[in-house]
Amino acid sequence: MRSVLVVNPKGGAGKTTVATNLAGALACRGEQVFLWDLDRQRSALGWLSMRPAELPLIRRLDQRLEDELPPALKRAFLVIDSPAGLHGRGLTQSVRHADKVLVPVQPSVFDMAASGTFLEQLREEKPVRKSRSPVGLLGMRVDPRTRAAATLGSYLAQFDLPVLAYLRDSQVYPNAAFGGMSVFDLPPSLSQRDREQWEPVLEWVIGKD
Repeated sequence: MRSVLVVNPKGGAGKTTVATNLAGALACRGEQVFLWDLDRQRSALGWLSMRPAELPLIRRLDQRLEDELPPALKRAFLVIDSPAGLHGRGLTQSVRHADKVLVPVQPSVFDMAASGTFLEQLREEKPVRKSRSPVGLLGMRVDPRTRAAATLGSYLAQFDLPVLAYLRDSQVYPNAAFGGMSVFDLPPSLSQRDREQWEPVLEWVIGKD
């Protein structure tokens, strides 16, 4: 199993957008993909329920956080969408299920403050500390021409963690989500720029077999 935990303690950080588009990207590459939604709002599963049957299949995982994952996932990718406010025992259990941890961060003073404290806590989790669960950062809703984008880049650099990509603030994401789609399910004429921004993220997630 290759599992990716998408996590940030702040609500509205873009976790579900990242989780659903990552799942869509992997499915479009022919991978077997499961989506595990730990958030009580079940937004990721709501998106999945709207997904057209003709698109590459993404399966849902219904599992308690305390349970061991089923052996059937050994050859699959598992994308885990986490709730806001995840900390303590819940964070420890979530990281235990993750091969890699992806942290989306937006360029706002509130998001950066919450993410900084969280990243320090995340570093102390044993799988992260022992380098068994690498952490990657992902800038969200970033306009590279703005002061906020430059501030976010400088801020993230201090954590000595890879910044995988900066995703632009685009209506392509919500428009795709309304139909249960990712940007990878849209025609390239509508989503080519967004697909390109995702490439380093996918390289990091997939890694080398």
